[in-house]
Amino acid sequence: MTEEKTKRAKGRLKLSNLKLNTLLEITNSINHNKSKQELFAILTHALKVELLIGKFALYTFDKKWQLSLVEGVKEKAAKQVDLEQIAQDYPSIEVLNSESNKSLAVFDIVIPVFHKKKPLAYLLLADLDGEKIEISPIIKHLKFIQTLANIIVVALENKRLNKEFIKQVEVKKELELAQKMQSLLFPRQLPMEEKLCIKSIYKPHNEVGGDYYDVIKIDQNRTALCIADVSGKGFSAALLMANFQANLRALINVKSSLEQLVLACNQKIIESAKYEKFITLFIAIYNAETKTLNYLNAGHHPAILIRENENVELKKGCTVLGMFDKLPSIETASIKVKAEDKLVCFTDGLTELEQKGRQIGIAGIQHLFQHAQSIEAIVSQIEALAMSLKKQSEVEDDITLLGAEFLA
Repeated sequence: MTEEKTKRAKGRLKLSNLKLNTLLEITNSINHNKSKQELFAILTHALKVELLIGKFALYTFDKKWQLSLVEGVKEKAAKQVDLEQIAQDYPSIEVLNSESNKSLAVFDIVIPVFHKKKPLAYLLLADLDGEKIEISPIIKHLKFIQTLANIIVVALENKRLNKEFIKQVEVKKELELAQKMQSLLFPRQLPMEEKLCIKSIYKPHNEVGGDYYDVIKIDQNRTALCIADVSGKGFSAALLMANFQANLRALINVKSSLEQLVLACNQKIIESAKYEKFITLFIAIYNAETKTLNYLNAGHHPAILIRENENVELKKGCTVLGMFDKLPSIETASIKVKAEDKLVCFTDGLTELEQKGRQIGIAGIQHLFQHAQSIEAIVSQIEALAMSLKKQSEVEDDITLLGAEFLA
């Protein structure tokens, strides 16, 4: 072997060792969970120092294409490259055509990085010495460069996906906790009384909803029935409703009238939500001794009192809670009830269900009252209708109903 051949063989061996050492360094860095910047520093060193490539740019995708690494090229020029066009025109290692795309004039070769057929990155290279690309030393190292870039980019993608997965698990746990929290808002058991029969439906659209109903025993004769709906959905709505429930239960025994109760609740909501959310509320207090139902409707769907020959919509009240420091006007009402009268309260998730492309509205609910003999039958029919329509409806809201029948 001549001296020149020996020299070339030693050079190739040295380069091979450099490549192997670089791959080993990358692997160890990934195993030790090194940062993106540290991995990119290894790539930069390999390209610039070991392979003598002085001009390159790495573009990665995270919701959108971004310039992650640039060397030997002005950042402004690198940012002008149309990555969407690159993704469309260059599915493999290719020589760039700068004549059809002037933004690519500074680069010579594109190396794509894919993961499961999804483009994750594009490494654009330029020849340091200005030689013809066909004889450039870059050509000899393309597969190694692609392997190096692929290992780094895919490792970073896996790290991102893992973080995303962990975040999803955390969010799921938070939602489960919120769901358990919210379940505590509702009565665990509806009271069974000789003079009052109560039934309910609650079907949240998501894990955490913004609806609430409650049955509160005030004293031996009086029972409060209420239903509410908070604007918006999700965790923040559930937290506000939990706060509202706590305040309502605390205030109902110390306020002498529904008007005072609603005024106090309104201020509590404003303090919590800072005018960013509001709550609609229907609340009624039934006095079993006097057979009287006192009620107030704060911007909620009218509850319906079902009597022998009529359905009475209970509308009197005020505007929604949480929007005004001073409620413009408040009107409470009192109505006598007798045995077999029934009260049905619900949220708009029920009335907005669609049948044949149209919302069923209050009329669709009232249609079910005509032949029902008891509150159990009414609630059962409404639940069956709601579950049937929910499958075909585009409405995304909670479905909540509270019903009561006055027995004596």
